[in-house]
Amino acid sequence: MKFVAQRVLRASLFVDDAPVSEIGCGLVVYFGVKAGDGEAAAEKCADKLANLRIFEDGEGKMNRSVKDVGGEILFVSQFTLYGDARRGNRPSFSEAERPARANDLYEYAASCLAMHGVPVKKGVFGADMRIEQVNDGPVTIIYETDGISR
Repeated sequence: MKFVAQRVLRASLFVDDAPVSEIGCGLVVYFGVKAGDGEAAAEKCADKLANLRIFEDGEGKMNRSVKDVGGEILFVSQFTLYGDARRGNRPSFSEAERPARANDLYEYAASCLAMHGVPVKKGVFGADMRIEQVNDGPVTIIYETDGISR
């Protein structure tokens, strides 16, 4: 699994111009599932996201997690994180998990995040979404669970 987490002041997600999810201070997380990934990888990602210390403390050091600051997570499934553009100009998505399994793991990871006490708002799996976000910092972290499967 792979995620891209961006620290935001606020973010909104729309499908067909209709608002679906909105958060204040927190993280927008783009989440991709690789073929063969399993529940253990989803649990690892959720734990990492809930405890990742990328918010500033009183001294201006990134020392606080989204939980510590009372933030929220906008959790967006994004299979294109496993796009391979090394050959040609059209990415291959052969490393991405099949949609049904990817959706199950996306939902499982979201539930794991909620168990950490972090409010989670979601996108719509497989939908064409528009996301408006106000980045803070900017701070962007990319994380991948190499070799963790079932």
